[in-house]
Parts: sequence; C-alpha cells; structure tokens
Amino acid sequence: MILHCVFCAAPFEAVADVIVELDGFAMSLPGVVSFDAGPNLDFEGKSQGHPSGFVIVFQDRAALDGYAEHPKHKALGARLVTASEGGADGIVVYDLAVP
Repeated sequence: MILHCVFCAAPFEAVADVIVELDGFAMSLPGVVSFDAGPNLDFEGKSQGHPSGFVIVFQDRAALDGYAEHPKHKALGARLVTASEGGADGIVVYDLAVP
C-alpha cells in the first residue's frame, strides 16, 4: 500500500472546502482505502509552515496513478496551489510504502 501525504502552506480553514471535495472524489475511486485530513497540531514545532494536510491510503501504485492523472484531481490540486503560500512550492508531498 501507499500512504500519500500532502501538507499545505495554508491555514486549514482556507483549504477545508477543497479537502472535503478531495475526500469525496478520492473515496469514489477504485483502490482508495482511506482519506484523513485536518489542521496540523505541530506538537514538535518541526512542520516548517505547513498548517494543514491530508493523507490518502492507496492499495497500490496503479490506484495512486489513477488518482493523480484524473482531471478532477488536477482541478482540485490547482485550487490547493492557489490557496497555499508560495503556490506549488507551498505544498509538500510524500509517498510512503506501508504494510
């Protein structure tokens, strides 16, 4: 499985509507296991200006690729870029192999 982690340089309130739409969209796709999102609590003070984010668990790379290439994902991603300080540079993405 793949844990797709996305962190945004935008307050959660500024991206909450987009994240809700991403949740509904992602969960409608085959191979998506779960979607979770929220404001970053940053208990360790190491988040470097990313106060919001979400994670999606995909069954495999094919499911992630289907999500990433979908026009709806691209449109919603563009809205996240617009809302994030620094545009695309204000978004950090990690894809982790998980059991």
